[in-house]
Amino acid sequence: MQRADLFDKVYNQTHIYQVAREKGIYPYFHKLYSGQDTVVNMEGRRTIMLGSNNYLALTNHPEVVKAGEEAIKKYGSGCSGSRFLNGTLDIHVQLEEELAEFLHKEKVITFSTGFQSNLGIISAIVGRNDYMICDKENHASIYDGCKLSYGKMLRYNHSDMEDLERKLASVPEGCGILIITDGVFSMGGDIAKLPEIVALAKKYGARIMVDDAHGLGVIGEGGRGTASYFGLEDEVDIYMGTFSKSLASLGGYMAGKKEVVEYVQHASRPFIFSASITPVSVACARASLNILKNHPERVQNLHDISDYMRKCLKDRGIKIIESETPIIPIYTYQNEKTFLACKMLLERGVYVNPVISPATPVGQALLRTSYTANHTKEMCDEAADKIKEVLDILDTMTFES
Repeated sequence: MQRADLFDKVYNQTHIYQVAREKGIYPYFHKLYSGQDTVVNMEGRRTIMLGSNNYLALTNHPEVVKAGEEAIKKYGSGCSGSRFLNGTLDIHVQLEEELAEFLHKEKVITFSTGFQSNLGIISAIVGRNDYMICDKENHASIYDGCKLSYGKMLRYNHSDMEDLERKLASVPEGCGILIITDGVFSMGGDIAKLPEIVALAKKYGARIMVDDAHGLGVIGEGGRGTASYFGLEDEVDIYMGTFSKSLASLGGYMAGKKEVVEYVQHASRPFIFSASITPVSVACARASLNILKNHPERVQNLHDISDYMRKCLKDRGIKIIESETPIIPIYTYQNEKTFLACKMLLERGVYVNPVISPATPVGQALLRTSYTANHTKEMCDEAADKIKEVLDILDTMTFES
């Protein structure tokens, strides 16, 4: 019997990234010659950055940079072990305590990345007889966390509360249920229907986990996230979030009841068997959190500039996905058109993110643009003009679906 070669999928299929390279419209792995900011040096040219998650514009803030410098001088470059054993620094604990206080939760633990946080939380808390019910547009890390658990995953149509209830009603009695949703959806920028989710969770005896990676520092009182936005902080059992966006660092966290967090702390393999967050990352996250606490006006600035850009795009007749967040997607529909739009915009000094199938349904590709508290109206005007120019050119061309 002849066995299939594991690498057949590599050599015997044509992949979309190969086609894009051949056509000269490959949109990934562009080199930055500067730090993340509203304007960067990308591929050697001045570029307005509309593709970052640096929502509060803190990656180059002097207090954040200074905190990182001091941490590496005091603690060195790494922790050389997991939190479970030798890798817990005093600043890890301080960050967790400060974040728990900010989020109005009893306890927080931190993970080495945001992706790892979802892997570690879901796989630890969901057992063999439990069910996870997920919004179809949840982040990929949630899906991988579900795969890593022993529970059964059900998916409901995006923000479709009737479909969510059908899935809840289908769960056999005696099984635990965890409803998992993004707070702010990373591609569409829309906010989860948390009040309806809470009501259904109570009706069916389910627990709720909210991935607030794009909610922290963006919505809610003082930037406290999705649950705060709806006044439902006490109704969400588990928060998950990241430090790589509003908090200008690297890592992730879980927040919840003390007993639940401690259980995950002692049962989560991704937590136990991974090296702890580096001292620099911890210090930068703490400094960013402190700025967020003391300067909530940055959150308002973020909303003001996002609203301004929404108006700029609409005034130019550009079709966007409506949202209340700094994520503003622009429809391009076809994959090739999306790649070419990114290339043409970069040549004109504007960077945006391409989002194509399977990340979106076929025929619904888009440009994901996102904004920071330090973007100016002048930058928005310039970028909107160039987006309009490129889309007008592309509208005269024909593309495959």
